[in-house]
Amino acid sequence: MYHPATEKETTLLLITHHEQQTPALKFPLGLVAAAYRPYLELIRLEKPTGTILMFWPFAWGLTMAAFTTHLSLRAYTLHLGKALVGAFILRSSACTINDIFDRDLDAGVERTRNRPLASGRVSVRAASVYLMLQYALGIAFLCATEQGLAFWVALFQLIPLFAIYPLLKRITHWPQAWLGFAMNFGFITAWISVSGTVDYPVLAVAMASCWCWTMLYDTVYACQDMQDDVKVGVRSTAILFGTWIRPLLVACGLTFALALAGAGLLNGQGTPYFVVSVGGTALHLVWQFCTVDLGVPASCWQNFNRNGQLGWIVWGGMALDYLLSLHRQ
Repeated sequence: MYHPATEKETTLLLITHHEQQTPALKFPLGLVAAAYRPYLELIRLEKPTGTILMFWPFAWGLTMAAFTTHLSLRAYTLHLGKALVGAFILRSSACTINDIFDRDLDAGVERTRNRPLASGRVSVRAASVYLMLQYALGIAFLCATEQGLAFWVALFQLIPLFAIYPLLKRITHWPQAWLGFAMNFGFITAWISVSGTVDYPVLAVAMASCWCWTMLYDTVYACQDMQDDVKVGVRSTAILFGTWIRPLLVACGLTFALALAGAGLLNGQGTPYFVVSVGGTALHLVWQFCTVDLGVPASCWQNFNRNGQLGWIVWGGMALDYLLSLHRQ
């Protein structure tokens, strides 16, 4: 016998089941039309950690240079805003070119197979045009905000550094080493932009510190996909070190903190820098090592995000040191 009420209940149950099976869109993807979402996904707009990790070297280099040059607070704030915009543009274009090169590899990895290019939602041609627009925007931004050597350093980071990175996954187990330079060149750009000089000792030690930090968090990031990466031919430090990953991470973390202290000594930083930036970083890294489970992808992803949060600690000590230096003037 036909029962309208029963049919209605069944329909509601099917709709509810479908909604439960379909994951909610991450902010801000749900705010735009479906046709535009793949392009926002291509630049990982819904995953801000990458932009945050790109931003911190800019902020650190800026703050250490501001401490040395006694930059006014107003000028510092403007530079900080410029750094955030620059980091967003850099990260966006880096993700786009990475996915263009890696589309076939991403299709064979569980975590990345639904990316716009790997899933076919965006064509290579459309992504290439999108990338050129991002490069044009980036160059225009740099022309408006940087000059001299700072402009060329920033341009080098924008285009060749990140264009080379995805190719290295195919030929070496050390793509993270290259990424360590690519992610942190903003430190040099910000320093030169503020100080107008190249302090080789400070920049070399600071970059070594940042490089170790990137080696740490990106090796943990690579642990998420090791089994699939081996199948599709992607290489990484996570695969290379195998059961020795944790000693590698400890070595990178220790060098990160020590080099951070060394850069502070060379730059004449004060007590807040060493207590908060260096001491806080050391404690945070110990906590990371004690809580991360490298065999669980969800734990690796959580640890990766925690490194974005770690940037606040490093910057906090630097900023306090800088503000106190202005007060003493």
